Amino acid sequence: MWRYRELLPIIDDKHIVSLGAGFTPLIRADKLARLIDIRRLYIKNDTINPTYSFKDRPASVAISKASEFGVKIVGCASTGNLASATAAHAAASGLGCIVFMPSTVESEKIKQASIYGANVVLIEGTYDDVNRLAALAADRFGLGIVNVNLRPYYVEGSKTMGLEIIEQLGWRLPDRIIVPSASGALLSAIYKGIEEAERIGLINSTTVAMTCAQPLGCSPIVDAFKKKLSEIVPVRKPTTIVQSLAIGDPGDGYEVLKVVRKTGGTCEAVSDEEALMAVRMLASETGIFAEPGGAISIAVLKKLIDQGEIGHDEEVVCCITGSGLKTLEITPPGQNIHKTETKFESLSILLNNITQLYR
Repeated sequence: MWRYRELLPIIDDKHIVSLGAGFTPLIRADKLARLIDIRRLYIKNDTINPTYSFKDRPASVAISKASEFGVKIVGCASTGNLASATAAHAAASGLGCIVFMPSTVESEKIKQASIYGANVVLIEGTYDDVNRLAALAADRFGLGIVNVNLRPYYVEGSKTMGLEIIEQLGWRLPDRIIVPSASGALLSAIYKGIEEAERIGLINSTTVAMTCAQPLGCSPIVDAFKKKLSEIVPVRKPTTIVQSLAIGDPGDGYEVLKVVRKTGGTCEAVSDEEALMAVRMLASETGIFAEPGGAISIAVLKKLIDQGEIGHDEEVVCCITGSGLKTLEITPPGQNIHKTETKFESLSILLNNITQLYR
């Protein structure tokens, strides 16, 4: 991602903290496109970043800026992915790290953050409770909370996803980009990157329908868009297994509404069941294993096609933001696990039945 160094807010290169995040694959998914009946579909696969989510992008910039500011202890409020990204980059930079998470976060994400050496503080409450307490801690103890008092720099890292999509498509835009949205920072940052690319002459237009994807159990941005409201009503008690998107009071929600309306995009929410279905669909058709919050862009694409809101002739990029290895406890296995006896006769019967499926 630091290939775009000139567009990122670091003054002195010696403070750059990079684990190699960014320039992740943009994969043309023809099999999946045929299945859901869309002309051309690309998957922006951010599951392969160093800590397996797109959060390595903003964490890299925020920790670099913290180092440049001389901050000694960094941290974040997180639903899981940012905690690991912040902890990993803090470890690489030699800074102290304290991450705050709801106690309901998936155990894999808690373990991952802790293995980098960060102090993990689990709080009984929602993400919004955690965010409020992290902000108070930043003020009281002088912490550099990447998504609070370092947020202006933090969000700059996410715009590199938009710049990469443009470059990987040959310096042009698709018809639509679908983005999983919690705080909304990623969607608005991607579009910021697109606008900057147009401003400096890398592309000729910013015409792309930015589309917001959320889970039904926590979809305040979608609700505001569909009701044509100018304000976002917070969801005080999210009811979704999609923990990574369970932010009831989205910090960048207003900017998302502005961008979506400006670009002629839309906002849509799907059920937990649809999100889990998208995990299986994405894995079986493309070989990419995403967490529900990452694959939700596929679920929303399918829903919008079925509703006739997205045309079959569109070219779409779906952003896949986090690995399924982080949410194994909530992702049910496929129906294709078989057991048999050690006798070859039993195995032979089983394999005969299985091979018939491929004929």
